[in-house]
Amino acid sequence: MKEEIFGNGPGTAGTPEGETRGRSRRKPDKKGKAEPAGTAGVTAKSGTGTGGGSVPGGAPSDGKPGKKKAVRAGAAAAAAAVVLAGAYIYIGTTYRNAFFNGTVINGMDVSGRTAEEVKEMISQGTEDYILTLEERGGQTESIEGTAIGLQAEFDGSLEQLLEEQNPYAWLPAWIQGREYEIPAMITYDENQLETEILNLDCMDEDRIQKPESASISAYVPGAGYTIEEETEGNEPDYDRLKEAIEQAITGLQRELSLEEAGVYREPEVRTEDESLAGLLEEYNRYAGVTVTYTFGDKTEVLDGETISQWLYDDGSQVIISDEAAAEYVQTLATKYNTAYRAKSLKTSYGPTVTIGKGNYGWRINQSQEKTELLAMIRSGESGTREPVYSQTAASHGTNDYGDTYVEINLTAQHLFFYKDGKLLVESDFVSGNEARGWSTPSGAYPLTYKERNATLNGEGYSTPVSYWMPFNGGIGLHDAGWRSSFGGTIYKTNGSHGCINLPPSVAKIIYENISQGDPILCYELEGTEQTTTTNASGKPAETQPAETQPAETQPAETQPAATQPAETQPAETQPAETQPVGPGEPQETSSGGTEAVGPGAGL
Repeated sequence: MKEEIFGNGPGTAGTPEGETRGRSRRKPDKKGKAEPAGTAGVTAKSGTGTGGGSVPGGAPSDGKPGKKKAVRAGAAAAAAAVVLAGAYIYIGTTYRNAFFNGTVINGMDVSGRTAEEVKEMISQGTEDYILTLEERGGQTESIEGTAIGLQAEFDGSLEQLLEEQNPYAWLPAWIQGREYEIPAMITYDENQLETEILNLDCMDEDRIQKPESASISAYVPGAGYTIEEETEGNEPDYDRLKEAIEQAITGLQRELSLEEAGVYREPEVRTEDESLAGLLEEYNRYAGVTVTYTFGDKTEVLDGETISQWLYDDGSQVIISDEAAAEYVQTLATKYNTAYRAKSLKTSYGPTVTIGKGNYGWRINQSQEKTELLAMIRSGESGTREPVYSQTAASHGTNDYGDTYVEINLTAQHLFFYKDGKLLVESDFVSGNEARGWSTPSGAYPLTYKERNATLNGEGYSTPVSYWMPFNGGIGLHDAGWRSSFGGTIYKTNGSHGCINLPPSVAKIIYENISQGDPILCYELEGTEQTTTTNASGKPAETQPAETQPAETQPAETQPAATQPAETQPAETQPAETQPVGPGEPQETSSGGTEAVGPGAGL
């Protein structure tokens, strides 16, 4: 409690004396005009002039009336200072046995009280002490002093504090205020207090609602994401609650607002958080992208409903799940890849066959497509795209091989080459030696490449050819000038190592009109077997070629069988488009030509 120190003294403004003190009145002259104050009775002598500054008796004036005023003001100020100093000292003497105004001990205002008065105040406060806790939501509960063994206990700290107080420092103390903590004055059982705190309703786990940070909402189609406001909850921080209660008890405080004491746990992120706004912008930018994939006349649309399921954040940036994007691209590949899948072909013989093997067809480069899809989403730009392919086909239609292809009937030993739907050439051929286990496999394959003047090398042979067109590893189409007849059943005992041997004129036509990637469709069709053969010009041959014909020399029995291509879908890590050089594939020779090596190459 602050005492009033200063008041109004006599003679101050507002009193009659104060209004007239220091004033002079004017005396009216004979004509009714007043003479200036201080000049009555003063007469100017002859010869001295008027207003010459003479005074009665001829004494000259010093001409400095302001100097007298300054002297009087200085004297008044000195007198006032003496009075104030005396008052200051007098007030200081009142604090020899009492605490300064503005003194707070243990949260209690003890201004102007003696040590004994403070003790009495504390003792009375402990007798019926109850601390009421004001909780969030309007609930209240209390802790009674008797429940924690609350009592006053004095150890001379008050007296010592008073002794250390300089009574003449009362003004700074009054202006600045002084606070002290003397724990020894109030004692209680700390274990009992801890029990009381733990038993409070606000500490009951079943009643506690934890705070929740502001967050990004779930995705709403057509609306995107928004910020969901934080939830304050009502969960106290035990350490802060205990500290606030202890301070309140020590100061004999009767009420404690837990809200004002700041004991509640707070949400880590609030609605106005700038980083949250940044995340919101990123979420909506990514989920706002629409990617339309085209597969011929079919489309697949990837939009926010799916993309939103790929998004999460680390608190500072939005992350697009790499795994989710990869899974999506894989679903596209599963649905639209046609490589290694069965194909139907209406043969030139009439019946339709199913070609179940071979790697011809569309094949999405899943790794590269995933990378480009993620980049498109991050750009925030919608658009239409085709996936990145490691291998393409002629058409996205029912049959992906289109209308330019080589049709090879392994049973009839006869092929047809169609270009743009028109038959360009047909011919008998000789395929892999069935007796030796080198049969040409059925399947749909893309032409790997084509090469002029290649040398086909294998175990026991080295044969130059003019037109080399591999399509299945080391197996390919090529001219066989050393043969005089083709077709029939030659392949059963005198066939090649797996290649399709053609008359040179036919090989030339195909070579000049076929392109890398064009489909080679090999199949077997029961009932189309032929026993007759044709010569290199395509005319019927009179006799079967002799088994000892030099060009048809077979390799030794130790020659390994041609390796069949695997029919399982290769992993996406394989190189796209071009196949690696392997057994039976052409390799550049030192002479600049090309040779094919390994089982099944050539012949």
